[in-house]
Amino acid sequence: MAVRPVFVVSSDDNCFVQKNIQFEFFSGFSETQKQKSILSLHNSFLSKHGNMKILEISSKSQNPLGISLSAFNLMIENNNGNKFSVESAFQASKVFEHGGPYRDLLSVSSKEAKKDIRLRNSGKLIAFKISGKTFKITPKTLFYNWLYINALNMHEDLSKQIIEYDAFTDIEFNPNRSINCQAQAAAIFVSLYRKGVLQEALKDIDSFERIVYPKQVDEPIGEQLSFL
Repeated sequence: MAVRPVFVVSSDDNCFVQKNIQFEFFSGFSETQKQKSILSLHNSFLSKHGNMKILEISSKSQNPLGISLSAFNLMIENNNGNKFSVESAFQASKVFEHGGPYRDLLSVSSKEAKKDIRLRNSGKLIAFKISGKTFKITPKTLFYNWLYINALNMHEDLSKQIIEYDAFTDIEFNPNRSINCQAQAAAIFVSLYRKGVLQEALKDIDSFERIVYPKQVDEPIGEQLSFL
């Protein structure tokens, strides 16, 4: 048995509710084993919340939408027509005590970007920098969620589909080992849309923090992200 979070869209200030669900976990790295675990997790959740539509967001999802929404696959296009994934953009934005941001990570695959040894050997993470703008690292999930939701908002086709769902998972996400989660970002996106404040939240990152993290707002963060 294992426990993993399900991120449920919420209309309250936090935009999502995290429900930790116990389920039968199928060990192994094969896609088949991962999908068995996803099905088990979803069934355990739906046994108590059967009125909700749930979506796995990862490359192991059995739903093509979930695969497209993976940060490894969700693409950003800049003014020069260059395309890179949310994952690559996130890793390439990290600034450390002894290095970064490593902009060359924009030109490699998502998997290569995430596993680049410099991300572990450059000291403490101190900021994020993208499009010439610098962003602070707190709240801890702020920059990732801001980046992911900005990217998703650029894809009208995916945006129209995701708002039909009420809850999201990422079978690869273990809160004991990681901080940021694409399933959480997806729940926030849908919540902002349903509350009619998505575009207001995306005006700039300070607006995003004020709306999504209302109890954690402190000093201004930086300027609005601009990919295009």
